[in-house]
Amino acid sequence: MAAVPPYRGRFAPSPTGPLHFGSLVAAVGSYLDARAHGGEWLVRMEDVDTPRNVPGAADGILATLEAYGFAWDGPVLRQSTRLAAYAAELERLQAAGLAYGCACSRREIADAATHAAVDGGLAYPGTCRNGLPAGRVARAWRLRVDDAATGFVDRLQGVVVQHLEHDVGDFVLRRADGLFAYQLAVAVDDEFQGISDIVRGADLLASTPRQIWLQRCLGYATPRYAHLPVATNAAGEKLSKQTLAPGLEAGQAAAMLVRALRFLGQAAPDELARVGVGDVWAWAHAHWSSAAIPRRLAIPLVNPP
Repeated sequence: MAAVPPYRGRFAPSPTGPLHFGSLVAAVGSYLDARAHGGEWLVRMEDVDTPRNVPGAADGILATLEAYGFAWDGPVLRQSTRLAAYAAELERLQAAGLAYGCACSRREIADAATHAAVDGGLAYPGTCRNGLPAGRVARAWRLRVDDAATGFVDRLQGVVVQHLEHDVGDFVLRRADGLFAYQLAVAVDDEFQGISDIVRGADLLASTPRQIWLQRCLGYATPRYAHLPVATNAAGEKLSKQTLAPGLEAGQAAAMLVRALRFLGQAAPDELARVGVGDVWAWAHAHWSSAAIPRRLAIPLVNPP
């Protein structure tokens, strides 16, 4: 029987603004799951999408994590330092005939697409799969998929299966603006860092089969996954910078940690909100139960922070 790899988890925020409650939930869940398994917990700054980065946000996120009592293992990995690694893996896929150039604009895809993708976009219709149209040049690079079932068993959400050719289509690895796509960067970095377990928000659940397909194409190991329910506002929108979710304040660390624990189904007592951050973590480590996490994709907040 193959040995189970040592537990290595990670929290991977994007520096598009300050850390907010929705991000705190993901950080708390991934951190406590790692520590409950006697594992390591890494922090990775997913800053490869440079137009969305906010100056100073990365340092602000790290300062907030420290103020809230998180302790990570090893140095923070920044995707902006990993561009050569992404280029090398894209070249491998190109050489194997698994990645191809695509000339389509967004408007052309919208005009040709026949149905929506599982992530809310449009399923790519395969226009350039068998070669570029005459007189066109590649704008982006896509990964070939097929329509066989690609699935996994999520520790919280259960069985997840997609037929990628229908549900997503050949997906982008390098964008028309020259930036590497999230799917490629996250797969390459999870392999590089030896991540065994990914605990993150359920807003990323639909992208996981694409990452698994990419892992298989590159000969990578596939981590175990657990997708936590995401916090939403009254309109059902995920808390984010776009929905004006306020940043976390250091002076509210104990109370916000307690709120995050309760959101994740942990029976944190009222008095924890009035003690020190260290005491909150001591209680959390002693009482953490992954079985208590709601098996839901999203949970609305009655009084959003």
